[in-house]
Amino acid sequence: MLLTALVLLIVLIGLSLPIAAALGVMAITLDRVYGFLPLYLASGEVAWTASSGFLLMAIPLFVLLGEIMLRSGVADAMYDALAKWLGWLPGGVMHANVGACALFSATSGSSVATAATIGTVAVPQIDRHGYGPQLFLGTLAAGGTLGILIPPSVNLIIYGILTNTSVPQLYLAGIIPGLMLAGLFMLMIITIVLLRPKTAGHRVHYTLAERFSGTLGVLPPIFVFIVVIGSIYAGFATPTEAAALGVVAALIIAASRGRLNWKMLNEALEGTVVTTAMIVLIIIAAYILNMILSGIGLTRQLNEFVTALGLTPMQMLLVVVIFYIVLGCFMETLSMMITTIPIIAPLMFSLGFDPVWYGIVMMILIETALITPPIGLNLYVVQGVRGRGAMTDVMVGALPFVGAMAIMVVLLSVFPGLATWLPALLLR
Repeated sequence: MLLTALVLLIVLIGLSLPIAAALGVMAITLDRVYGFLPLYLASGEVAWTASSGFLLMAIPLFVLLGEIMLRSGVADAMYDALAKWLGWLPGGVMHANVGACALFSATSGSSVATAATIGTVAVPQIDRHGYGPQLFLGTLAAGGTLGILIPPSVNLIIYGILTNTSVPQLYLAGIIPGLMLAGLFMLMIITIVLLRPKTAGHRVHYTLAERFSGTLGVLPPIFVFIVVIGSIYAGFATPTEAAALGVVAALIIAASRGRLNWKMLNEALEGTVVTTAMIVLIIIAAYILNMILSGIGLTRQLNEFVTALGLTPMQMLLVVVIFYIVLGCFMETLSMMITTIPIIAPLMFSLGFDPVWYGIVMMILIETALITPPIGLNLYVVQGVRGRGAMTDVMVGALPFVGAMAIMVVLLSVFPGLATWLPALLLR
């Protein structure tokens, strides 16, 4: 049964079916072959339950927040400010790539939007200052992944829904690892530049007055972050309500910059509808599939199989890490989350892993999938923004940052408090 399900999933994905359709076909097929009752008849009730939760409303609101910020014109000023403050480091504005991605991800919640937005601003710097294109593009692809780890994150909401884990706790848990991962990316840049000086480009020096004059550029995303995250932990807003407040804050920023008009709103709303429809349809299909997997006993069979292997919890974690790294080479990140988390997460929880901690590890593994060829989505986004040259430039440039993510997973495994300390401190 387990082997049949795995082969069926691979075949359906290999046929390039939309992931929601693939999950639906897989659910009905397994139910007809192995089910004792027509479980698929309960699909309507499951779909309603999956799509009517209050927390789920946060997804379109955070997507809309990101769409508005994307069109509000804050990226140029933010990037310029960070380039002035970080450009003195070995590697110059490549550190601004990472810093701008980290800051913008705190408002967009989307890795793809982050990579595309910052990439559009940053790519011209390659020729302007003589940077090695591979490493420069790699910093954009890797930096963009921070969008699903640093709150607010749509992916963390989806994980919270699928595993019934507190989203406020997940948001707090993602802050320290997210900042540490950004720091590891910057340390990786410095190391590579010192070993290969030709990739470093020409440093541009700014006076202290110039640095302070550009600081205003970082205030809009910080303002949105404070409104969203502050309202949650001040205790007067749920994540869904905080997302709505974030949309209001983004509209204020867009209006203050003269970007708020009907054309911009129409584009933002259209982008929100398209993205939200895709996400929710996949979630509904995954809920139906998970109901059928439980009904036919596949989840129990998987637990028995893993238990029979006699692996320790850390050995099992290593297997899961390798599994996701390999799977990420061939599967899109959201699809990978939806199809695997409901099956693997309960197994990891039964081994004693904390759901909040595991959620952060899961996000880092998903981040890795975003920059591992051949399917890594951020690789294609950055290459699309570049618009010229070989795709292999981005792939090669991103590989060192896969190593940085592996180091972060090891650090979280050795020091789980990096993820659990802040939630335990502030949400007692």
